[in-house]
Amino acid sequence: MMKKFALFLILLLSFPCLNIFAQQPTYVIVHGAWGGSWQFKNTANELEKLGSKVYRVNLTGLGERYHLANADINLSTHIKDVVNTILFERLDSVILIGHSYGGMVVTGVADSIPEKLKKVIYLDAFLPENGESVAAYVEGSPTADIISSPDGEYVFPSWVKDTTAFPRDVPHPLASIKESIVLKNSKRLEIPSTYILTFDPKNGVGKDDFYFFSTRAKKYNWKVIEMEADHNPQINKLDELVKILNNEK
Repeated sequence: MMKKFALFLILLLSFPCLNIFAQQPTYVIVHGAWGGSWQFKNTANELEKLGSKVYRVNLTGLGERYHLANADINLSTHIKDVVNTILFERLDSVILIGHSYGGMVVTGVADSIPEKLKKVIYLDAFLPENGESVAAYVEGSPTADIISSPDGEYVFPSWVKDTTAFPRDVPHPLASIKESIVLKNSKRLEIPSTYILTFDPKNGVGKDDFYFFSTRAKKYNWKVIEMEADHNPQINKLDELVKILNNEK
């Protein structure tokens, strides 16, 4: 009987698709400015149907935690949000995804706990180097008015007309946009990483606002995927995005 069980176990381990002991892919998704984890609910649902575990971190002061918003929330706060999720949930071999502003956050996470990460995926996101900030990137650009703040504390989403609707984009703490990232750990660059650049085919890849960061990713010898979509493929091209993310696990 024991010999038969041993033979069964050997055969089971020989076929990954049947291996009940194989580690379940674990994704941690970080949303962008003004947004919230709600934007990636469908993404998470679809990835979990494919056998993955997905954590959607909601950054302090945004999304479902917008009631905690205050002027002191900065980039460091958001980096700690994600680091602590990974540590308190005891996660390892994490596939970390950062969308848009979330790229700033996941870069800080990779610098803080590279040993916990299997891969980092930048989804049309900022890819900073030491000492850089979101504000520095957009200053003087056509999109500079996006970070204008009448009260000096928050960046308001001007496109939101109904502030009673849920879910919705909410004011983003300006301090997180202005704070320069501090990167000290070169091991973050050893983590396998992928950059997904979404672009409007009418304008071409080179004119996309995040094209520069995709070229930086290439400089690091990271994989770059170009995807025809707007800035929010998790909403408007869900199936295609899920397929890409599942292939990157």
